[in-house]
Amino acid sequence: MSEHLLLAPLLESYFRRRLTKQRNATPATVASYRDALRMLILFAAARLRKKPTALALEDLDRDLVLAFLDELEEKRNNCVATCNARLAAIRSFSTTSLPPTRRPSASPNACCRFPLNGRTSR
Repeated sequence: MSEHLLLAPLLESYFRRRLTKQRNATPATVASYRDALRMLILFAAARLRKKPTALALEDLDRDLVLAFLDELEEKRNNCVATCNARLAAIRSFSTTSLPPTRRPSASPNACCRFPLNGRTSR
C-alpha cells in the first residue's frame, strides 16, 4: 500500500472538526481523548523508533494497541475502566479517521481484551 496517512493532519482534523464541531464534545472529553492519543503516539514512536511526526495511521496496528494497553495496565497500574476509556478514544479516532473502505469489519471487541463493558477475558 503506497498511501500513508500521516497522523498529524488526521489528529488535527479529528479534534477540530469531529470532536469539537460535529460531536460537540465537552472540554473534559477532549482533554481525555487528547491525553489517551498522546500517550499512544509516544508509546508507538518509542516502540517503532520513529519520530511522532513520522508516524502513519498504518503504524497503529492491533498488536501495537494491545501492547500499549498492556503497558497501561502493567507499568502504570491503570484499572480496566481507565484502559477502557483510553481504548474508547483510540477507537473513536481510528474509526472516524480511516477511509470507509479501510475500516475493520470485525466487531468492536474482536481485537482486544478490554471490551467497553468493563469485563476482561483474563
